[in-house]
Amino acid sequence: MSILIDGSTRVILQGFTGDKATFHAKEMIAYGTTLVGGVTPGKGGTTHIGLPVFNTVKDAVRETGATATGILVPGPFAADAIMEAADAGLQLIVAITDGIPAQDMMRVKRYLKRYQRERRSTLIGPNCAGVISPGKAMIGIMPGHIYKEGRVGIVGRSGTLGYEAAAQMAALGIGVSTSVGIGGDPINGSSFLDILERFEQDSETDAVLMIGEIGGPQEAEAAQWVSQNMSKPVVGYVAGLSAPTGRRMGHAGAIISAFGDSAAEKAEIMRSSGLAVAPSPSELGSTMAQVLARTGRSTPAVA
Repeated sequence: MSILIDGSTRVILQGFTGDKATFHAKEMIAYGTTLVGGVTPGKGGTTHIGLPVFNTVKDAVRETGATATGILVPGPFAADAIMEAADAGLQLIVAITDGIPAQDMMRVKRYLKRYQRERRSTLIGPNCAGVISPGKAMIGIMPGHIYKEGRVGIVGRSGTLGYEAAAQMAALGIGVSTSVGIGGDPINGSSFLDILERFEQDSETDAVLMIGEIGGPQEAEAAQWVSQNMSKPVVGYVAGLSAPTGRRMGHAGAIISAFGDSAAEKAEIMRSSGLAVAPSPSELGSTMAQVLARTGRSTPAVA
């Protein structure tokens, strides 16, 4: 099984008729995603790339039976779009948008907690590449052709390093069950721990690659959880070995501001928690291959 999405997942896009959403909608459809429509306020009742457009998410859910959405709404309006999706009862919300103010995301996090856990939407992102289950479906902006079907899960804050990992593993004959970009902002919907827990429960994921970066406590918390709760091998990597203290690097959340925030400190926490740590971004695939060989797990990619 895949985590989060598969070929049967009915998906809408918010901000559907915008240039970026149009481009990525076509890519998602070509990949095989069951895209059933989209939302652009004021354009309800029209069609776009052959699919219906709705004024509200509730209208879209009622008419299409969608259970997941991709958010490609401009930053100043994206928080409202996420909360509207939660109100419509969507199970999965993938917020691709970057530049959402941190205060807006604090409001979103509080808003989601008004729902009981079993009814609460799963939010991925924002500022993320999205989610892909190779050969089945994707909600996001990743280049689908580099992902081969297999049994290794990927979770990371950096979308591009996720692409790099998938490409390296494919070259070594190792496939991916699901890849999840949790986003590079300091306040995001789902943490490493949230996704690792799903991979641990997934019978078709044999190992996991966790790609972190400087800033924040997520990697350390996840590594400690892995040491106590995961039966599957986990390979870790932390980007930013040369990043200076106090300067934001790339992602909004990538800044060393406290003890344990640096790449070296996080990598050491991973090692002490039993994770194999890739020494460089060029060795993500080879490190996973070594771990799979050492643990006797074979995860060949689907040709």
